[in-house]
Amino acid sequence: MSKRKNVSSVSPTKSKRAKTDTGQAKLHQFFGPTTTNSKLPQKSSQTQTFIQGSSKPVSVANQSIPADVTVIDVDALDEVEVIVEEISAMSTSRVEPTDLISTSKTSKAVKMSRTIEDVEVDHLVFSPFDVEPLLYEPEKQPGRADKAPYALLTHALVGLSHTKSRIAIQNILTNVLRTIISRYPASLLPAVYLLSNSLKPQFIPIELGLGSSVISRSIQQISGITSAAMKKLHTTTGDPGDVAFAAKSNLRTLIPHPPLTIPYVYESLLKIAGCKGSGAAKEKQKIVEKLLLAASGEEVRYLTRTLCQNLRVGAVRTTILTALARAVIFTPPLGKPSPIHPSLLDFLTPPASPSKGKAKDMEKERLSAILQPAESLLKQVYAKHPNFDQIIPALLENGMEGLAERVPLAVGIPVLPMLGSPTRSLEEIYRRLGDLPFTAEFKYDGQRAQIHAYKSENKEPLVKIFSRHLEDMTGKYPDVIALVKPMMEEFNISSFIMDAEVVAIDSVTGALKSFQELSNRARKDVNIHDVKISVCIFAFDLMYLNDQSLLGRTFRDRRELLRSTFKSKHPGNDSFMAHFDFVNSCESEEGQSRIEEFMNEAVESKCEGLMLKLLDKAPVEEEPATKKSKLKSLPSTYEPDIRTSAWLKLKKDYMEGLGDSLDLIPIGAWHGNGRKAQWWSPVLLGLWNHDTGRPVAVCKCMSGFTDVFYKSMREKYDPGNEDCSQKPLWQCDFGGFKPNVYFRPHEVWEIRGADITESPVSVAAQGLVSSTRGLSLRFPRFIKKREDKGIENASNPAFLVGMWRNQQREAKDGLGEDDGELVDVDVLSDSNVGSEEEDSDI
Repeated sequence: MSKRKNVSSVSPTKSKRAKTDTGQAKLHQFFGPTTTNSKLPQKSSQTQTFIQGSSKPVSVANQSIPADVTVIDVDALDEVEVIVEEISAMSTSRVEPTDLISTSKTSKAVKMSRTIEDVEVDHLVFSPFDVEPLLYEPEKQPGRADKAPYALLTHALVGLSHTKSRIAIQNILTNVLRTIISRYPASLLPAVYLLSNSLKPQFIPIELGLGSSVISRSIQQISGITSAAMKKLHTTTGDPGDVAFAAKSNLRTLIPHPPLTIPYVYESLLKIAGCKGSGAAKEKQKIVEKLLLAASGEEVRYLTRTLCQNLRVGAVRTTILTALARAVIFTPPLGKPSPIHPSLLDFLTPPASPSKGKAKDMEKERLSAILQPAESLLKQVYAKHPNFDQIIPALLENGMEGLAERVPLAVGIPVLPMLGSPTRSLEEIYRRLGDLPFTAEFKYDGQRAQIHAYKSENKEPLVKIFSRHLEDMTGKYPDVIALVKPMMEEFNISSFIMDAEVVAIDSVTGALKSFQELSNRARKDVNIHDVKISVCIFAFDLMYLNDQSLLGRTFRDRRELLRSTFKSKHPGNDSFMAHFDFVNSCESEEGQSRIEEFMNEAVESKCEGLMLKLLDKAPVEEEPATKKSKLKSLPSTYEPDIRTSAWLKLKKDYMEGLGDSLDLIPIGAWHGNGRKAQWWSPVLLGLWNHDTGRPVAVCKCMSGFTDVFYKSMREKYDPGNEDCSQKPLWQCDFGGFKPNVYFRPHEVWEIRGADITESPVSVAAQGLVSSTRGLSLRFPRFIKKREDKGIENASNPAFLVGMWRNQQREAKDGLGEDDGELVDVDVLSDSNVGSEEEDSDI
């Protein structure tokens, strides 16, 4: 034992083990914590970011990441590095992937020997999270110190990945958040970010910037396996997390590492995002290696997936918000003796006999009546102020009480935009709205922009511009900033939030140009003197003016304030200054024939169609699923993050019979035949299912593509890169479709089809129309890429069902029924699916 304790004094040449290890590559040395050098040069250029309301402007570094993220300038780091030596030798046998995966061959796997006294880490054993929240007791979960163990979050992620049940997913998230609120409140914010697979709010431009090569090298270095073994592991498992888990499953280190905590993992990710300079990749790899070495068991798998930004669990934003609201209700973060909400106490008393039938349904309704208001409140607050950095501290400070007042709408924090519902014809619009007054506006072919402006304490105007996805695109439009700042002075405005459309125009004639021309602009850090494409800001709504929120006012009032406060501005031939105008509009009082004429004017002006907006709040008769009609109030207020029937969009494509337009997600493909053998054809497309938070396959498309597009698609979706795989790495519901390759869902295509049909292959909208069949699109044809949309904005099953029902109502000869072209792939072999069905255009 004395020799073990004094291992540093033992010469490797005298060690028998060292002799047997001659020629074996050593394990990569793992670096200790980076010491912050207070003498490192700091950037001095600064701008101001601002949050209007109770808070004042905050000065932050003018960088592409938030102020609270440490920027590590790798070029300026000292040469001296703190090195912790893990072990001096390894077993002579190399690690083979089959040995790591198969439990029956563990004797062949490499065994990393310890050269000091064995010290076992105290592994925590957690109780299940997927129980009813009323029966869950967070205080009984094991834990350490004051920081939440990463193993706690991993335990929840394992449960999430093994279920598709919405109820189970909701219970797991609720209970893990309750545990953190009860035991580790300071860890709640990083836990929510890690669960949502993000680092900061969407409007803060921060990215990990980790390439697959950095992660692969890190796994190799900490496990000692060869590149060939890594490749075999990836071929066998198809998932980076599974590869890392298998590669490290038999690794034994000299000194047990301190267990990972949730804050440490999150802070490490921020450090990775902050690495800048020519040596950034090397520094990032060090941090990744430290994380992977400290991780154990399932932590390795989910840590790697987090680094790849693909957790593969069904936790979407709305689900996390619902779980967070429930967690705060069940476990109020106020330090009270009883963690149970008073209204929930009666549910804890066991009834004399279990409730059944109507009694059980009534209990569910009572519980829902307690939880639903909190869920709704939190979602509304997030829609107006989508920033967990403010929401989480407010919840921990005083729970749900007064949350809307404590986290209000704020200038500088983008609002989740209000969205319109698609319609097929003017007849449908008049059927919905009847004689209610509405306005028709041009639907421009541009980029939606949310403009925030505020005067600082020194009266200097500050401007921010956000996209519909809340991305900060201020640096893309210096000409818009040059327009807005003098407008604030001219019209005596202290602050505003405006909803508008940025459209490319001819600076001389003012003629509208296409979105494609606008997209030719650089995306960031544009110099105003380099602007070649002039733009016009077409304003259509006002959500905030002079320190007052306008969200609760009718659209008629908001529009009046917009037009009375601002004036049109056209700087002539000055291409360095944007133009400002209001959307071209027409009122319903002018009659249906005038609205039809206005639609033709929109098409002739190269617009996409019309937006029809209700001016005043009124009850309207909605088209019911049953024979009984019902009245539903349509708000004319601004409803963030809601697709409402008070805003209806009528695109020119929607008016061409059955050739309706859908926004679909490419999620897979088959190998082409004949002339298309070198390309992907057909391509599998999917809808976005908001309930599950993943795409659901709906049809195959092989029409509308040019050879140039086929070639670029084959280069983009190559099995050798991160966007394409021969295994289903990304969560999608494929139904009966079995493509040859799978695509990473990340882009949206506009597709038109002949009609909608019931399908035994597709599971899209299954249960909404038929219990056994879904819906599919017949003869789909590619129109264009929708670069202005993310996958969460793609068409959803409910929209497809609405189109199908309209088609069924208008058809007189049974259109929409399956014509026999759809083949049930469950009874076919994989090879048949790729060949016999390829030309069916399903």
